[in-house]
Amino acid sequence: MSMKLLVLPGDGIGPEITDATLRVLRAVDESHALGLDIETAGIGLASLATEGTTLPERVTKRIPEVDGVVLGPVSHYAYPPREQGGINPSAQLRVEFELFANIRPSRSRPGLSILRTPMDLVIVRENTEGFYSDRNMYAGSGEFMPDADQAFSLRKITAKGCERLAHAAFTLARRRRGHVTAVHKANVLKLSDGLFLREIRKVAEQYPDVRLEELIVDAAAAALVRRPQDFDVLVTTNMFGDILSDEAAELSGSLGLGGSLNVGHDVAVAQAQHGSAPDIAGQGVANPTSLVLSAAMLLDWRGRRDRDERLSRAAAAMEASVEAVLADPETRTRDLGGSLGTDAFTDRLVAAVRKTQHAAGPRT
Repeated sequence: MSMKLLVLPGDGIGPEITDATLRVLRAVDESHALGLDIETAGIGLASLATEGTTLPERVTKRIPEVDGVVLGPVSHYAYPPREQGGINPSAQLRVEFELFANIRPSRSRPGLSILRTPMDLVIVRENTEGFYSDRNMYAGSGEFMPDADQAFSLRKITAKGCERLAHAAFTLARRRRGHVTAVHKANVLKLSDGLFLREIRKVAEQYPDVRLEELIVDAAAAALVRRPQDFDVLVTTNMFGDILSDEAAELSGSLGLGGSLNVGHDVAVAQAQHGSAPDIAGQGVANPTSLVLSAAMLLDWRGRRDRDERLSRAAAAMEASVEAVLADPETRTRDLGGSLGTDAFTDRLVAAVRKTQHAAGPRT
């Protein structure tokens, strides 16, 4: 059995960290006999220059035919308007393939976290609606200006979106410590977050072994600093989840250290938590950790889905190699106070993968 991966390098540092991730994937493929079948396709500014679009149709047609996608960061702020080919690949894939859950783990690492007590949690963020105006309308934008001095943005919350997100969160909590925190602002957004909480509570009844807690978003933001050890799985709407996951990542060590997986019923896309960082592109200093861990999450997702323990063990080996290399201050990248560039850091990861034996699955 083999696993077909479609790799989309993206913009900025995307090609560099994607290349690093592929090196690690090939090492784990060799050590765990996965039979990975990897193909690469251009998107972003590269395909805009050659095909007039940042997301060619041939790419979206290919996605349902493969077993997983690795998506590099994209510089969508630099794209032309959509009618001129400037499609945000990240947002488009989430909507088109209903990648309704964005799963983002954050775990403290010694010498890198600024927290007094360790953090080990996962934020499950809704991915296709909410305050994100580019993805919550069938046609047009959810953000508009009736005149030059007024701007409006519509928030969409649906029962379907909340229900499927809740199932993702509770299923994950069952594999972890059995605790879900629903983060909301229902004291102000009474209708939309009221609907969100209604659906979360309904789904919670189907998971009597998982404890449900509810917390207002501003209190949650403070609690991530004060009592991070109290959280296991947090489930929340799109924008709240985006903000809180960035906060959690920075508190636990760095935005560059957290994996991220966009999950639907049949499609999953691994994607680094951070952006394309064009200011350091081509300098050989980018930290590939986030995309490497995201790719490991993708292997584990496929392994659980197909009941293929090889993939889950390979994912665990990738995660263990990252932990081993980051544990030594001398083998960290420059953004983490070390001295290694992208290639040298990846060399260490590859070497660690080749000697790592790990039976259990990733800790996500």
